[in-house]
Amino acid sequence: MVLDRIDARILDFVQQNNRLTSEELGEKVGLSATGVQRRLKRLRSDGVIEADVSIVSPKAIGRNVTMLVLVSLERERADIVDRFKQSICDTSEVMSGFYVTGDADFVLVVTANNMEDYELFTRRFFYENPDIRSFKTMVVMDRVKAGFSLPMQSVTVD
Repeated sequence: MVLDRIDARILDFVQQNNRLTSEELGEKVGLSATGVQRRLKRLRSDGVIEADVSIVSPKAIGRNVTMLVLVSLERERADIVDRFKQSICDTSEVMSGFYVTGDADFVLVVTANNMEDYELFTRRFFYENPDIRSFKTMVVMDRVKAGFSLPMQSVTVD
């Protein structure tokens, strides 16, 4: 997909605030509201914009504990990897999951109400899964930054 400078500017603005109206975006990038809507529709249909979301404070809804979890599988076979990827997607406690290189096979961001709930989660999600060799938990002391914004100045534009 080829992006131009206006696409990149639109993406930059909607990453910061996806509630801007087409009129407001148009003023910022020098397009009509209809032109902005057309571009947003294309960016969504081409998969450049994956989702329009709100970032919810975990603590505000009682998810008081966040962990980073390093997971190692017994074997790195395609069917095992695919099955674990699906289990990540099907599990609400897992906020993000990454298939990685290095000492672990996956890195997960997991939230829980408290440590007791996390222990129950580990029993269900890790200990009962025969495909998992080991996991290591790091408890987050403080969330310093949360978001999904990507730097648009690095985008190659025509």
